[in-house]
Amino acid sequence: MNNSKYKNSLKAFSWVPSLYLGESLPFSAVMLISVIMFKELGLSDGEITLYTGWLGLPWVIKPIWSPIVDNIKTKRWWVLSMQFLMGFSLAAVAFTLNFDYWLQASLAILMVVAFASATHDISADGFYILGLSDTDQELFVGVRNTFYRIGMVIGQGGLVMLAGAMQNGLLGDFCRGVSRSWFVVFVIVGVLMILLALYHSAVLPKVEKSREDVSGDNMLVHQMKEFVNTLKVFVTKPHIVSALCFILLFRLPEGLLTKIVPLFLTRSVEEGGLALSDVDFGMIYGTLGVIGLLAGGIVGGWAVSRWGLKRCLWPLVLCITLPDLVYVYLSYVPTDNLWLIGSCVCVEQIGYGLGFAAYTLYLVTFSRGERSTAVFSICTAGQYLGGVMLPGIVSGYISESIGYQNFFMLIMAFCLVTFAVTACVKIK
Repeated sequence: MNNSKYKNSLKAFSWVPSLYLGESLPFSAVMLISVIMFKELGLSDGEITLYTGWLGLPWVIKPIWSPIVDNIKTKRWWVLSMQFLMGFSLAAVAFTLNFDYWLQASLAILMVVAFASATHDISADGFYILGLSDTDQELFVGVRNTFYRIGMVIGQGGLVMLAGAMQNGLLGDFCRGVSRSWFVVFVIVGVLMILLALYHSAVLPKVEKSREDVSGDNMLVHQMKEFVNTLKVFVTKPHIVSALCFILLFRLPEGLLTKIVPLFLTRSVEEGGLALSDVDFGMIYGTLGVIGLLAGGIVGGWAVSRWGLKRCLWPLVLCITLPDLVYVYLSYVPTDNLWLIGSCVCVEQIGYGLGFAAYTLYLVTFSRGERSTAVFSICTAGQYLGGVMLPGIVSGYISESIGYQNFFMLIMAFCLVTFAVTACVKIK
């Protein structure tokens, strides 16, 4: 029996890392690579954050159609189908860049990728639970998180660096232009997703039977009842008002920063930015920053497991807010010293990882009890709405109106909102 469990654990190494690599690559392409591409293709900060902010909508509303994933076919079928769809769609983005209406076409296809990626998240997480024993689920938590971050490094680090290198003549004159370099990048990420889909079609175990017994109106009624019942459980949780404020507003400062920081780092000095090249940006923000975020998350999780969420909450809240001061410093004392910029970004991302670990564990604690998985999905949708999507949409217009220096000062003022909702939240 123990030998069988050991073999199953070994087999899981063949698909868990690649499954979460396939979860992070399309998210990175939609939410960050597109920001840098649109900036280089001439869009303003306000336009970029508005368009790419709305691309986050599927991750907010994905609990609505998660019952479809549970009641039609299998999680394995959904994983493979979404990976193939994302692969071909991401490659299709590359071919829109030469159209007259390239912006509308690329945004439409990226929205398809976003919906497919959100659906893939549902099915991948469900498959993770079905495909592993309880013990192996705990064992592979670190593996899945690490490879998710590796996917982010490949996307917002390696591929952005590749785009910059091609613009500098890495592959000759053919890829020297901005449009041509991003054409190659999106073809590459599309091909990577298709290769992952082909690989997973061979290695993903078949752990459930196809479910097609619920059909038509019965399935729709069933889904609506399940969603309404989950909402009832959610809204009747103890201290729901303070919890809802915490879920929606805790990440407000980071939500405003997320899309502006890449633009600030890469905009020209005349525009108030630091004028990093794509290569330098990919190394500093897309690689060192992601490693710092992962390290902060690991240390934050360890601290909470050691001393408890209640004792660690305020120290970790200070970790996610006070390091935002580095961008105030960089905007008032601009520099071309890559070591200094890299250190500032890494410090801020480590702090973000520390604070986000506490936030995530609060969501887990709040969701415990009846319908815990469905309640947790509502919590994550809420945190994405209030902490990523809505702040991201307006952040560009704010930074354009008041400039980067005042924008980062405003971020520090919004940290008071984080302090306020933390003071009100109830933790046992």
